[in-house]
Amino acid sequence: MKKKILVLNGPNLNLLHKRDKEIYGDYSLAKIEHDCQKLAEELDLKVEFQQSNNEGDLVNFIQDAIDNFDAIIINAAAYTHTSVAIRDTLEMFHKPKIELHISNIFKREEFRHKSFLSDVVTAVISGLGVDGYAISILAMNNLLDN
Repeated sequence: MKKKILVLNGPNLNLLHKRDKEIYGDYSLAKIEHDCQKLAEELDLKVEFQQSNNEGDLVNFIQDAIDNFDAIIINAAAYTHTSVAIRDTLEMFHKPKIELHISNIFKREEFRHKSFLSDVVTAVISGLGVDGYAISILAMNNLLDN
């Protein structure tokens, strides 16, 4: 049975290809998902992408994942720095979790340096651009194998 990974994306990532190109590149979330699906097939994984601009939707996705997924990769975007609700829900998911950021949050504005999620996830990947998604899937594959 294939291991199932939920890839969650927070606010404004649906418009990733319209954001600051110097920070985010020129990829759309749909292109990232397509590339990640190909990688997942090669690794015999099942990957499901979800995106929402609403904090409550992300909480619901995580709650649903507790019984339905083996791992979570989350790019909570701006909610990384503000959401105790997402943090608390991730804490209830007792399986591997990776916090993902396209940009290096520590090279950006001071308010982005604090993550509410980092202390409840297995690992953090930050600053590798959209390649961070594929790297997260590779890392998660290794975590699930161990």
